[in-house]
Amino acid sequence: MTDAARWKATVYVGGLASLVTTGNLHDAFIPFGEIADITLPKNDAPNTTDPHRGFAYVEYEDAEDAKEAIDNMDQSELFGRVLKVSAAKPPKSAEEGLGSKTAIWEQEGWLAEHAVSEEDRTAAAGARGSIDDRPDDPMQGLEGLDVAGPKPE
Repeated sequence: MTDAARWKATVYVGGLASLVTTGNLHDAFIPFGEIADITLPKNDAPNTTDPHRGFAYVEYEDAEDAKEAIDNMDQSELFGRVLKVSAAKPPKSAEEGLGSKTAIWEQEGWLAEHAVSEEDRTAAAGARGSIDDRPDDPMQGLEGLDVAGPKPE
């Protein structure tokens, strides 16, 4: 299975109680389809007593099973906590975006999205030309008026 297909078949499960184990998750999510893998990320902080970070990823064999699990398990309760179940998002690449070590304008994705076409440059130059056609002083021609406001009749 390709990485894109794997992420389509993976669901994010948030709001887990600290008592939840992979076995509990397997039992709760198996009714919706064959489970390929369950990942319960451990806490990296050295002083914590929590066994995991409060969320998990459940990967199904089929993307339809993942959709079924999202529809049925979102906002359900497990160990007294309301679960947030949604489609998992693939992790961001270290080579792209704001966390990258490469300048944003040197990345291909940014350049393709923000490159200016020749047609846009021509339109912008035309817009600047019409601005230059205005008189230099907007108050020009008002020297003969003695009072402010509308002309008296």
